Amino acid sequence: MTQAEASKPLAGVRVLDLVVGPMAAIGRQLAELGADVIRLEPEGGSADRRQGPSAGGISLDFAAANPGKRATGIGRFDELLAGADILIGGPGCDAAAALARYPRLVAMKVSPFGDTGRFANWQATGPVYHALTGELSRSGIPKREPLLPPGDLAQACAAVQGAYVALLAYYNRLRTGAGDLLDFSVLDGAAQALDPGYGIAGSAAAGIPASKLPRGRAEARFMYPILPCKDGFVRLCILAPRQWRGMFEWMGRPAEFADPAFDILQNRFASRSLLPAIATFFADKTRREIEEAGQRHGVPAAALLDLDEALGTEQIVARRAFRPVEIAPGISAPLPDGTVEIDGRRMGADGPAPALDAEADWRSPPLELEASAAGERPLSGLRVLDLGVIVVGADSARLLGDQGADVLKIENAAFPDGSRQNRTGGLISATFVAGHRNKRGLGLNLRHEEGKRLLHELVAHSDVVMANFKGGTLQSLGLDYDSLKAFNPGIIVVDSSAFGPTGPWSRRMGYGPLVRASSGLTMQWRYPGEADSFSDAITVYPDHVAARIGAIATLALLVRRLRTGIGGSIAISQSEVMLSHMAAKIARRVLERAGVAVTGEEAEGASALYRCAGDDEWCVVSLRSEADRQAMLSVTGGEDIGTWLAGQDPRAAMEALQAAGVPAGAMLRVSELPEFDYYVERGSFRSVTHPYRGEPHFAETAPVRSLRMPAPPEVPAPLPGEHTAEIVRDILGLDDARIDQLIAEGALEQFIMPEDAARRCARMPASPANPAKFPKG
Repeated sequence: MTQAEASKPLAGVRVLDLVVGPMAAIGRQLAELGADVIRLEPEGGSADRRQGPSAGGISLDFAAANPGKRATGIGRFDELLAGADILIGGPGCDAAAALARYPRLVAMKVSPFGDTGRFANWQATGPVYHALTGELSRSGIPKREPLLPPGDLAQACAAVQGAYVALLAYYNRLRTGAGDLLDFSVLDGAAQALDPGYGIAGSAAAGIPASKLPRGRAEARFMYPILPCKDGFVRLCILAPRQWRGMFEWMGRPAEFADPAFDILQNRFASRSLLPAIATFFADKTRREIEEAGQRHGVPAAALLDLDEALGTEQIVARRAFRPVEIAPGISAPLPDGTVEIDGRRMGADGPAPALDAEADWRSPPLELEASAAGERPLSGLRVLDLGVIVVGADSARLLGDQGADVLKIENAAFPDGSRQNRTGGLISATFVAGHRNKRGLGLNLRHEEGKRLLHELVAHSDVVMANFKGGTLQSLGLDYDSLKAFNPGIIVVDSSAFGPTGPWSRRMGYGPLVRASSGLTMQWRYPGEADSFSDAITVYPDHVAARIGAIATLALLVRRLRTGIGGSIAISQSEVMLSHMAAKIARRVLERAGVAVTGEEAEGASALYRCAGDDEWCVVSLRSEADRQAMLSVTGGEDIGTWLAGQDPRAAMEALQAAGVPAGAMLRVSELPEFDYYVERGSFRSVTHPYRGEPHFAETAPVRSLRMPAPPEVPAPLPGEHTAEIVRDILGLDDARIDQLIAEGALEQFIMPEDAARRCARMPASPANPAKFPKG
């Protein structure tokens, strides 16, 4: 083990990796954080070494999914398993038998649809996952056919979810001494980590969940509008009133839009003249001029860049987000230098994808720690201070709360979480409920000296601080790791931002739609040959997957803290997360421009979307090989697949094709997910009722099927400052008189229910989740 490897947080963790294809990225993420990952392959190497576009005989997909690992023969399975901490198995791997032999092992079986049940033998590709997660139904332009998203976002995000649950189970093993058996379905991972239909939505959605979208592609382009300018297109994310006021000033205070009613998001959305006026204002300005002026006026704006432009931005170049890696003898290509920074150091893989080495063995002794806890959940006993906002902020801490951490959602009236915007007029929206379950609400004014002092006291009693402000904000508030470690050397500070903590764009305002624009993805998300057919408006990406990368890094530092007692800092760039999911495509473009021959077709073959019988009904079919084509023809009776599907119910057609071994997926809408047989069988959703909302809603359950980890609890999402008195009384020991004084001074804030809301709540049924925490009127 090199000195660099030994200094990483997962040094000493041993991972045995039997997964091929896109899910090999699960092991890569653990390797980037310092785990010793040994990949087992048959004689001559696994098939994925040669599948898809290749250079020098090496698959670019393989090169992107496997850096930092070593590889040896499958015949050494028993020998290496005896020393492994985590087993990541694919088809044919008996994970249950491995756990029976070694009870301290975390044994994870990775399969497309789970290891048991009637769907266990179904086949999938990235487009099939898009169809069955509800993502495809939201991609495209209203009254048009749906549009398959570019790249392989579904599997890229599922691999992150796989790394998260594997490391979660391993941390639980360190605390309890007991291993675990994980049945990880790639479809489950994609459904939860890409753009979960029942997760928190962006603030522009104003609390309307994806399950309430109309049939067909919803019109959402006005939410994050893309407007033409002198040299291309720019995207705006004008959400908060202060952002609109900046736009109003920038435009020269036009009288037509001077009405204070334009401060309200829905009024701006309803205006027929506002976007045309902004487009006219932008017509003689370049993309760069608009970006720079937007920053000066506090208006979030981003140029739409193609992928080559995105890679050449001053931010990506300054941060050295990609580095040259030798993928074959004499052939180097740029690959991501990790997607996270820990203690200011990039966590890129140490070395390229591996060649086969018959002698590969574990590099260091395993990490041996005495079991210290036996809590019901992996993170029981930990406390998280949640300063996060909107989607990535919500999910980062919610993931920890779901696993037992005490999460304190910190807000104040001057800066409420933007995702509290609520078009329904209720106290709390369905999407906010999804993103903030299993948290308590603390009203704390960090601009008040006493408020800041109270936060420092809370830091001394906490384990993790999470935030996702623009770069430099934590430092300006004195809440960065270097400041907070004086109050608690074991504190872990997680800072997720659009473009990372350093570089010329670090202080830019960023939202997911702006990141997609700046990173080259929006330009790819178009109908072929239609320059202005941008179709990602309703997508929430990369927020959810970036949150999971933050959770993975947090778990890695918790593992390190068990052996050192020291915390640390974590920084995540959402734009770099997104670009990492295009790693093989980026490598191919760079190599081809350099004159290097790239041969071969896409590893998963050809996928196409076909219209089926019914209103806006569609089915994805993937043909990976000639065998798939022959199997398809056996189902259609030799008829053209498009002609055959036009007369078929999409679910019946999917069933018939899957029975023949052909990857196929009916396009499901979010509202259809809870009743789809697969999700019913897996127990993927449950119906819950929030005490301040009248109607039940669906919530995701566990992130993986596990022997040891129960489904998340369902503590209702808090109102702002709902638990302020309870928190400072129980944790800091303040008495009622002192609490009242701090509230009067403005350091603390406490929610007082409006009378009309109290009357409505009094008529609601009691919540079964946690009735004692909520007033009855």
